[in-house]
Amino acid sequence: MEYDIMFKALGELSRIKIVKLLSVKSMYVCELESILEMSQPRISQHLKILKQAEIVEMEKQGQRTIYSLSRNNINTLLFAFNNFLDAPLEDLSLFQNFADKMAAIDKDPSISTCKFNR
Repeated sequence: MEYDIMFKALGELSRIKIVKLLSVKSMYVCELESILEMSQPRISQHLKILKQAEIVEMEKQGQRTIYSLSRNNINTLLFAFNNFLDAPLEDLSLFQNFADKMAAIDKDPSISTCKFNR
């Protein structure tokens, strides 16, 4: 599971709406169209992105497809994100530079001026 893909998929309001609706119940595209007042191609495109991100699952029922939320993947994402938030900056190579800057920020006189002169 690629977390950056999941977060990018959740970075669009229409997809957040779809995810919330699917958290209530599994739905067909026609149901989502009616509720969201969006065209079938737009709904399908959003569902495709959510499916690629493993947020949504689909199940064929004859000619139709029903979509549901992948609760296991959502829970895995939330668990991983919480671990990311709890990890010290020094342990994350991407954030090492920020950790050093944060440690030095209290000694920077221009920062002290900015914090207390507002």
